[in-house]
Amino acid sequence: MCGIGGVFTHHAGDSIDPQLLVNMAAIQAHRGPDGFGYQIHDSGVGMTHARLSIIDLEGNRARQPFRSSCDRVLMAHNGEFYDFQRIRAELVAQGVRFNSKSDSEILLHLYLREGLEATLPQLRGEFGFALFDRDEDCLYLVRDRFGIKPLYWTMTSQGLVFGSELKVLFAHPAVKRDFSSEGLFHQLMQTMVPGSTAFAGIFQVQPGHVVKVQREGGLLRTSGHKYWDLDFPKDHERDQSISEEQHINAIRRSLLEAIEMRLVADVPVGCYLSGGIDSCSILGLAAAVNQTPVKAFTIGFDDSRYDETDIAKEMAEATGAEQDVMRLSGDDLYDHFETTLWHTERTIYNTLGVAKYLMSRHVRHVNYKVVLTGEGSDELFAGYPAFRRDMFLHGSDGGDQDQSQKRLDQANALVTGAMLAAKPVDDPHLTATVGFTPSCLQPWLACAPLVPGLLASERREAMAGYEPGKAIAATLDRSQLDERHVLDRAQYVWIKTMLEGQILTWGGDRVDMANSMEARPPFLDHHLAAVAVQVPPDLRIKDQREKHVLREAVAGLLPERLYHREKFAFMAPPAHADEEKLQKLDQLVAAHLSREAIGTCGLLDPEGVAQLLERHRNPETPAAEKVQLDAMVNHLLGVQILHKLFVQTDVPAQARQAADARGWHVSEPAQVF
Repeated sequence: MCGIGGVFTHHAGDSIDPQLLVNMAAIQAHRGPDGFGYQIHDSGVGMTHARLSIIDLEGNRARQPFRSSCDRVLMAHNGEFYDFQRIRAELVAQGVRFNSKSDSEILLHLYLREGLEATLPQLRGEFGFALFDRDEDCLYLVRDRFGIKPLYWTMTSQGLVFGSELKVLFAHPAVKRDFSSEGLFHQLMQTMVPGSTAFAGIFQVQPGHVVKVQREGGLLRTSGHKYWDLDFPKDHERDQSISEEQHINAIRRSLLEAIEMRLVADVPVGCYLSGGIDSCSILGLAAAVNQTPVKAFTIGFDDSRYDETDIAKEMAEATGAEQDVMRLSGDDLYDHFETTLWHTERTIYNTLGVAKYLMSRHVRHVNYKVVLTGEGSDELFAGYPAFRRDMFLHGSDGGDQDQSQKRLDQANALVTGAMLAAKPVDDPHLTATVGFTPSCLQPWLACAPLVPGLLASERREAMAGYEPGKAIAATLDRSQLDERHVLDRAQYVWIKTMLEGQILTWGGDRVDMANSMEARPPFLDHHLAAVAVQVPPDLRIKDQREKHVLREAVAGLLPERLYHREKFAFMAPPAHADEEKLQKLDQLVAAHLSREAIGTCGLLDPEGVAQLLERHRNPETPAAEKVQLDAMVNHLLGVQILHKLFVQTDVPAQARQAADARGWHVSEPAQVF
């Protein structure tokens, strides 16, 4: 894992300051502290790369960006390509000569031989890369299928600027740093419009997409297309001849293969371990593959309602894992809130993101660079309570709806207001697109009516009549929703919104790579996903039990009580649940949500904020509303802190200082391949 950045100028003859490229690497040195490289092509494109060495540790020739010997291609890659040994061997047999042992180099040779469209299906893993083709005079920006790795871009007077993080773009003086009114609105209600950011004119490459930037007569024209999607089968096309046992065996084989590939590294590989089936499955299979003890890292909370260390300990003992438990209190989480937001570059509704940041820091302190994680399992196998609610309410095979709903609400009382809405929300645009308003979006749509009253008057006027559900619905591919089962549609929407915008961002890459720690999620292997979408809905949720087919696939690995345990959403204790944590929150509120601080930023309305804070502290406010208000207070703090970090701060100067501090300056560019 690494960080990339670069510039594609409007004209081939435009110059690019090499020190600027060095600065863009330095400000993301947390993603790649093991060295940097840059290249400037005489066609008006420059790329930079900060390296975290996982494969080919000592090989200086693995330093990116890579430039082809024919001078046609320049590329920079962030992420991991799995199965690269096989591809490499096949290319060598065809006469290709490799200059490094890096997995990244396969991209250069595949593209030169086969072109982009034939190359993409062969790339397995998590990645974001930039590739310039001199012959086509265009730049390609490509992101992995689920959006595990980030990739941003923006157009400026000096050309297109791209990078793995927003701060990489902000290091360029031509990039404007200001909230968009739409971005601010969605930050306060949690759920972003896919492909957007909080900042005006700055976009993300969407998961499974290519952005092509074509230079024509001094103009840069952007276009995009989707190269992959989840593709649940239509109801009438699902293969009914496959037995339950065959589905279970197929899932087991595919998961094992995905784990085996992600254990390949030139450094030790550990596992994150909570008390859930996902991480326990990965640890169990990884331990069986390794046949030696695996290091297992567990987060423990001092609130027993949210703590899962007992079950995690039982799983660690069953597999002979070497468990490392990091316990956190309420003090720990808000003490590191601002630092976490510098890395997430978006607001967070729960301090789980802070807990993950602290865990990745701990992992690096004990000299681990790589861990396997369980993200993606709930998405593929219908683990979240929102999926069961949608299946019970909108599916013809949901069973006794009243009893199912009552049981679901009781089991998820702690997260009602965040993971589940306290009251139903029906958005007409989402219902028209999906067939119903997915339960995963309802808690955040329930926040939307509160947002206008929190905005500064100019922002409020700009957003008059705005419909966030309409903006989200417009990004969803109807061809992937029509004629699908209710559960398929619910999972698809979650994957396109909550997974990419939340779990893989502030709960994944950004807080892991903040401490130069690479997380590899085997469940998000696209070969495994292709098998998982074939599993019928009634084998994903069977007899009101979520993730049935996965439970059966790994039943022999799991302790008995975990095998039978209902899904519990892994969250940090919210502020209102902990007096010490509430005191820490109050300190942040005093610093960032005072009238003076609000006036300085010009984003929020002080009266609206004061009223929301008063409701949050009122002991008579219902529990579910408290959970919702916890989230909104975190978002209010978040936008103020983000403004301080990225708008008020001179980020280009900060990037120069980062380069000076590391001693990263203009030197020899990365090698030609």
